[in-house]
Amino acid sequence: MSWAEIGSEAELRELLGEVMPRAVTKERVRLHERDVEWLAATPFCLIATSDEAGNCDVSPKGDPAGFVHVIDDTTIAIPDRPGNRRADGFLNILKNPHVGLIFLIPGRNETLRINGRARLVREAPFFDQLIVKGHRPHLALVVEIEQIFFHCAKAFLRSSLWKPDSWGADTLPSHARLVKDVQKVEESVEELESYYGDAYTKRLYAT
Repeated sequence: MSWAEIGSEAELRELLGEVMPRAVTKERVRLHERDVEWLAATPFCLIATSDEAGNCDVSPKGDPAGFVHVIDDTTIAIPDRPGNRRADGFLNILKNPHVGLIFLIPGRNETLRINGRARLVREAPFFDQLIVKGHRPHLALVVEIEQIFFHCAKAFLRSSLWKPDSWGADTLPSHARLVKDVQKVEESVEELESYYGDAYTKRLYAT
């Protein structure tokens, strides 16, 4: 069977239909008190970026619930923590400030989505409020909100994401085995297992 590609908005609308009224009216440009409550309860978010050529990246950020700092009703800040230093998303932001964020709360099937313009800040008075386990971030992502809304639960319900009996973590090799299989690394699987083992969690906030 040949592929039938969609090439225009008209074709897409003919297939999907028009936007539901509630999906249009849910968009906002300022934080509501319910948004602030959601951000205070979320321990995890995804940040989507692209460079000036459209090359994309999605980066996860996680910390104890409440790690997202609300500056005012149109601005939030997300602290950076020690990682692998690739900084793919940050490099994109230096070239193209537009970002898309999804904030999750474990067990909740809805998500909070924020789109806006981001900048990297290396120091600000609120950094002292971002300390976790003695780690004061070296930088934070500050996002000026342009669009905010709650996203419906259908994707999470279809995937049974929060139902443990649907999880298949043991169907794949360990992360150490995956790294050894897909990357050129000098360490043995045993050495990688040790690196990604108990000691790994002790380095979460180590610089």
